[in-house]
Amino acid sequence: MGLIDKDKVPVKTGSIYPAPYAAMMTGRSSLRLGDAGGLTQFGVNLVTLQPGALSSLRHWHMAEDEFVMVTAGECVLVQDAGETVMRAGDCAAFPANVPDGHHFINRSVAPASFLVVGSKSTREVATYSDVDLVVTIDAGKAAFTRKDGAPYIAPET
Repeated sequence: MGLIDKDKVPVKTGSIYPAPYAAMMTGRSSLRLGDAGGLTQFGVNLVTLQPGALSSLRHWHMAEDEFVMVTAGECVLVQDAGETVMRAGDCAAFPANVPDGHHFINRSVAPASFLVVGSKSTREVATYSDVDLVVTIDAGKAAFTRKDGAPYIAPET
């Protein structure tokens, strides 16, 4: 494949989260660079957070390693132990099956971007630390449950 023209990669917005969590991802966008390059063994995404935006719900992965490098701006890494400000060049790693929920928040007044590299397991389970939600992704299909295994049913609005 070689060189990837980022200007030709579709911008992905929104999330796979069910209500009400999907609405919390406003201001987050990503470029699926690994997919654009035809990669199948690991994912590479360039995520941009507008001021005030969250990268995701705070989560941890059972089967997938995850690596993040801030490429522009400033964001705050939130983990179980607290918060860390990250700037361009700063890196963080999240080994699989370590139950330390993490996400990023842009608390600055300018956009922030970071590169995410993660393994692509055919079956993955992610647990969301601050809400009663778990996602199982099997062969590309996501199913949400409560932490006790009961089906997640989105509240009516």
